[in-house]
Amino acid sequence: METQIRLLDFLISLVALILLTPLLALLFLVCFADTRRPIFTQKRVGKSELPFTIYKFRTMKPGAGDIPTHLVSASLITKVGKFLRTYKLDELPQLINVLVGNMSLVGPRPSLPSQKELISVRRQFGVQNLKPGITGPAQIKGIEMSDPLGLVKEDVKLLENFNFNFYFTCILKTIMRLRNF
Repeated sequence: METQIRLLDFLISLVALILLTPLLALLFLVCFADTRRPIFTQKRVGKSELPFTIYKFRTMKPGAGDIPTHLVSASLITKVGKFLRTYKLDELPQLINVLVGNMSLVGPRPSLPSQKELISVRRQFGVQNLKPGITGPAQIKGIEMSDPLGLVKEDVKLLENFNFNFYFTCILKTIMRLRNF
């Protein structure tokens, strides 16, 4: 099933990137006008705890550093960044991560290397063996990385229940959740 999910990830992210090109270009220009550095890259922990670079639209002032979202001071977030975060638009460049294969559409959110407690708890439950994703059960329920055990309890559902139905249900629930903003 891993091969089929990889194919779905590739095809969906490719189509999404093509269809969203005008929006991505617009967001790029808005972010460029806001910070002069529209794309934010960051090292994250991926499958088997291997590091990879994640892509996002910049929402914080340049030089803010690698701060977990739940610890970010509101003063570091730009006005454009606040809008992007509210509607999860800052995460659209992660479709590139999905396209190249270091992320999936559905999986546990990739942690920062500095989030040792979260990494440790994920290791205990085997979650580190999953490819990180843009969305998953924890994101749908709004569980933040500040609650490592709660997050991992939801991540374990990926290990126990992952199938095509679960994959598409997570994607649809994420879209429905975004529509309710």
